Amino acid sequence: MPRFRLVAMASGWILALAAAAGAQAPRAVQHGVDLSAIDAQVSPCQDFYMYACGNWKAAHPIPADESIWGRFNELQQRNQRELRQVMERAAKGGAKRTPLERKVGDFYAACMNRQRIDRLGARPLAGELAAIAALRRRSQLPALIARLQRDGAGAGLRFYSGADMHNTRQVIAQVDQGGLGLPSRSYYTKTDAHSERLRQQYLAYARKLFRLAGKRPHQASEDAAAALHLETELALASQTHVYRRNPNHIYHRMNLRQLQRLTPAWSWREYFLALHAPRIGAVNVAAPQFARALGKLAATEPLPVWRAYLELHALSAAAPYLSQPFVAANFNFYGHTLRGAKQIQPRWKRCVVYADRHLGMALGRLWVRRYFPPSAKARALRMVVQLQAALGRDIEQLSWMTPATKAKAIQKLHAIANMIGYPDKWRDYGPLAISRGDFFSDIQRSSRFNLHRNLVKIGRPFDRHHWGMTPPTVNAYYSPTRNIIVFPAGILQPPFFDPKADDASNFGAMGVVIGHENTHGFDDEGSRFDSRGNLHNWWTAADKRNFDRRERCLANEYSGFTVNGNIHLNGRLTLGENTADNGGIRIAFMALLADLARHHGDAFAAAPGERYSPAQQFFLSYGQIWCQNATPQVKALLAREDPHSPGRYRVNGVVSNFNAFARAFNCGPAAPMVRGTKACRVW
Repeated sequence: MPRFRLVAMASGWILALAAAAGAQAPRAVQHGVDLSAIDAQVSPCQDFYMYACGNWKAAHPIPADESIWGRFNELQQRNQRELRQVMERAAKGGAKRTPLERKVGDFYAACMNRQRIDRLGARPLAGELAAIAALRRRSQLPALIARLQRDGAGAGLRFYSGADMHNTRQVIAQVDQGGLGLPSRSYYTKTDAHSERLRQQYLAYARKLFRLAGKRPHQASEDAAAALHLETELALASQTHVYRRNPNHIYHRMNLRQLQRLTPAWSWREYFLALHAPRIGAVNVAAPQFARALGKLAATEPLPVWRAYLELHALSAAAPYLSQPFVAANFNFYGHTLRGAKQIQPRWKRCVVYADRHLGMALGRLWVRRYFPPSAKARALRMVVQLQAALGRDIEQLSWMTPATKAKAIQKLHAIANMIGYPDKWRDYGPLAISRGDFFSDIQRSSRFNLHRNLVKIGRPFDRHHWGMTPPTVNAYYSPTRNIIVFPAGILQPPFFDPKADDASNFGAMGVVIGHENTHGFDDEGSRFDSRGNLHNWWTAADKRNFDRRERCLANEYSGFTVNGNIHLNGRLTLGENTADNGGIRIAFMALLADLARHHGDAFAAAPGERYSPAQQFFLSYGQIWCQNATPQVKALLAREDPHSPGRYRVNGVVSNFNAFARAFNCGPAAPMVRGTKACRVW
């Protein structure tokens, strides 16, 4: 924890707000429903997703440097172009630059200096590789892994600060599983031909990195096999995604003596000292069996195996920031093999991504000044309030929930804090040194800076208003331990919310997103936390049984959906997002009806001269958020890893459960988009 709710497969939900700012260049946007995207040859009652998106999909093939392309990717790309302008302006230099502009501009200039980076080859990593080569005693492992983690390599395990889930006023240390080069446990355990082939391709990637670092072919092959062996042992001890959806499964508070007894051969004192962590009192060990396995491996695996594993993680973490052969090797496996992209993104775009990752709040502050005025923030907040009022009415009207539990749910709803656009207090980057001529050192220093900023919170009061996303991010999230909703400015952009569009379109896009995030406070995970963010049961036994039965309906429905012809979705993995999708659209439609009632409008009747009724515009606007194309590789990857369903099922799965859709498009009871008595509903 916090478990951020990333509301889409690659970049996130797309909302939009008008954000005209001063003398910025005009933005070309599509206002409201995109009529050109609609494939009128398809019946909306047969396949609403293809009706809403068929022509868009045909006209928007996946760019060569992408593995998935949709409406949210279009918005992300536009934001990236704007961020590039901000960074290029800051990189020009001059005495008038502010300290913030100097850091952002120098970082970008260093990143774009490909000639210098290519001349250096693997030399920037020489210190880390030498430290790994000097590993001669098992007792050195904790401090060595801590050093690599400080420099940005995710080796061994994860360590960070977070709220105590049973007392969120307190920040405690968090120990969790990690240290894998493949996406998750299943990539090491599945025995089908596709998984076996991927592991061989991962071995080839590891061999390539070792060869680039100067190893002979035979040694590179041996070390790649040793690293994969150790990763496989870590994977076997790791929890599955579905198991971790229950927060009780990842909460095991311990003191330091208990933690040390769990891993006798692993010195936590040495690890914490090398990590420069503050004084540690309590620790939440999210996955005790993983910690126990790590300690056992530290005591039993030969040191050459550990050296190979650590070298691979140091090289792989550094590869995107090193010379072109390293960059190409990293892309060929993670970008091409795993995700299906045909070519790497241009360097400027990668430099924007790295700046957002390492200096995100600094870059975001400069971007917000130019592209997100205070009026946009205020407008977004007004719609959030409207949607939360609709959710309150929805809770009050539920037939399956008793008054006692409804009162607790309303209390939690009213306690949600809404964070819009950007933080009220900006992060201080003053202590971070950025050099215009040393890109790799900039990456290392910013990694240490950001890790220190996280760890120094241990033992301090919990900051409920901490931002887990940067302002330019095209995404949104709900945090159950904070009971907050965050909508970064990056996602609050046209065309997904636009004053020039009809209200129905705005409620269908932005409104559903807001409803989705609010519903996350009451999905299979969020419902376990109370109004203060504490892991605490506030349900009566009967209400919880009713809730679980409705959740099972959604899990079973979505488990029946497939990608690539034969890969089934995991309805338990995607349950939280499916709950939020289905609840969010109902809440947004309630808000639209209330808005229309104030203006004496009819949701189901088209106005004179209009092709679509407000209800139809609402559903089309929602459906078109998820217009997207994806490579077969990324479809398979996301079916395994992503807690969100693919766009097609985020549309068809949702509208088929909602009788207002059938009414809007005059669908008969036997239509594929009408589940009728089999429809699932929680909220």
